[in-house]
Amino acid sequence: MPDNTIKMIAGLGNPGNEYEKTRHNAGFWFLDRLLYQYNLSLKKETKFFAEITRLNSALNTVWLIKPMNYMNRSGQSIARLAQFYKIKPEQILVVHDDLDLQPGAVKLKKGGGHGGHNGLRDTINQLGSKEFYRLRLGIGHPGSKEQVVGYVLGKTPATDKELIESAIDKSLDSLALILSGDLQKAMNQLHTK
Repeated sequence: MPDNTIKMIAGLGNPGNEYEKTRHNAGFWFLDRLLYQYNLSLKKETKFFAEITRLNSALNTVWLIKPMNYMNRSGQSIARLAQFYKIKPEQILVVHDDLDLQPGAVKLKKGGGHGGHNGLRDTINQLGSKEFYRLRLGIGHPGSKEQVVGYVLGKTPATDKELIESAIDKSLDSLALILSGDLQKAMNQLHTK
């Protein structure tokens, strides 16, 4: 089995109804669409501070995880699950909202910094590595950094939500390539659409 096969997909967001429709929950939206597509549901796992399930693909088992301990501690859930199932950082895909991309844009990349994203910052700290994959869902930028917190935690306008959902659908079209470990081909497909 190739070493770069994805064995965990983590969608980042905040738990609770008050955060459900916020831009910061784009990673949760992705996971919800993925669960729906494969007719799966999540189960609470207190030892991982998360809701998890397994997706059995043709190649391997992929753990799907929604950390439930808020964005700035989400790396704790990811690291615990990775440790428990002996998953390497380069076998993890973290799906998150990205201020640097416009709504509707999506990018897949490996490694890099956290760009001020608290979920990524905690994931890097907890894993002790930057070498995981990221699926970046564009949410746009409010214009100044003082407005960022209110923007990411504010309700998403319907037009932006539609664009983000189309980016999620585009990402799911490349999921077979991502799961097979052909991430370069997945990047080419995603970045040229």
